[in-house]
Amino acid sequence: MSIPKVAVVGYPNVGKSSLVNRLTQTREAVVHERAGITRDRKELACEWNGRRFTLIDTGGMDNLDLDPISGSIREQAIVALNEADVAVFVVDARAGLRPGDDELADLMRRRRNLPVILVANKVDRVEDVPNIAEFHRFGLGEPVAVSAAQGLGSGDLLDRIVAALPPEDDEEDEDEEATIRLAIVGRPNVGKSTLVNRIIGAERVIVSDVAGTTRDAIDLPLEVDGRKLVLIDTAGMRRQSKVDDSVEYYTGLRTQRAVERADVVLVVCDARDGVTSQDLRIAEMGMQEGCATLLALNKWDLAPMTEDDLDHERGKVSRKLRLRPKVMTISALGGRNVERVLTEAIMLGDRRRQRVPTPELNRFVAEAVDARQPPAKQGHRLKLLYLAQIETRPPRFVLQVNNRNKLTRDYAYYLENRLRARFGLDGVPVILDVRERKQRRGER
Repeated sequence: MSIPKVAVVGYPNVGKSSLVNRLTQTREAVVHERAGITRDRKELACEWNGRRFTLIDTGGMDNLDLDPISGSIREQAIVALNEADVAVFVVDARAGLRPGDDELADLMRRRRNLPVILVANKVDRVEDVPNIAEFHRFGLGEPVAVSAAQGLGSGDLLDRIVAALPPEDDEEDEDEEATIRLAIVGRPNVGKSTLVNRIIGAERVIVSDVAGTTRDAIDLPLEVDGRKLVLIDTAGMRRQSKVDDSVEYYTGLRTQRAVERADVVLVVCDARDGVTSQDLRIAEMGMQEGCATLLALNKWDLAPMTEDDLDHERGKVSRKLRLRPKVMTISALGGRNVERVLTEAIMLGDRRRQRVPTPELNRFVAEAVDARQPPAKQGHRLKLLYLAQIETRPPRFVLQVNNRNKLTRDYAYYLENRLRARFGLDGVPVILDVRERKQRRGER
């Protein structure tokens, strides 16, 4: 199935992200009064009158801005136009004509095979509609007056977009159950976007030495050896006490939302710093959301770290994190171990969804009891009667016992750790519910 794409482009701060949020009825695109907030191109699903398509939010295109980041933003917007079936060219009706608009209009006219819809945004009152007449000079047809803030004209715009889309193909339902969502998270400037580009095999997201370049959570579908994945590149997360900028605060919230909808979280660390306390906090956030977790020490080729140092880092992670996730070494820039990390992430996603047959679980219980007897209190010993799995994603088990008051914390951890070791669940959240069997008459 091929879902058509619609690129939303324009000069900085004309309200492109606000318009995308309005059309998709979400708050996924980062919106701020400061210009230049959107950098990478972000794709969001949209539907109107039963027709599905993808909106591509892009950064503002200003050809006079010599900042290297601005050049990368323009390149991302051009790629979005190359991929799109329809272009939505947004201008600011309140500000009127600007020199940058003429240049972009010329760029749109030269794309003869691409339908272009001219949108005059920030028309917040019906009385302001006549003000858009000056945009007829672009030669791109009748401008559509909209207000992303108020919703004025959004239905008319969606009608125009759907009418311009290519004919609809016979669509098949996508197998969402088989798709693994992998969120790549970590502190700022540890190489997350470089790793994403290495996996994708293209400069899909902007990479810079300046910390905080990524501001949106970018979903990137791909296929690896026949398996469907969605990579989620996220903004770097600093300690909450160090966040003093509203943009960074809201991009951090979007990173948390990305983790909430992920199956696997890959925590990228800087090997030169080792696994820091903030890295551990980020990993714990993923675990609390029920995600399988993996840590990768990036920039390994630049780190003066020995195998003993690596063993120390792995031991630290094992002591601090109950899930005992695996710690691997990579070089996103050079490509070292990137495929291995991706393979491990897919395996974790599969284990998070696996269901263990009940007979195997009860054989495991018998072996665990033989290896270490359950605790006894006041002459009565805890009995493990039955173990069954009731949920997946993450795995959830029910352990039936004769008296749950006799189950100590140490023995519960012992069972959980043996369960991980037996069924390969290291790095996967395991929920173990303990239920007490009702007493029978002969046992009273």
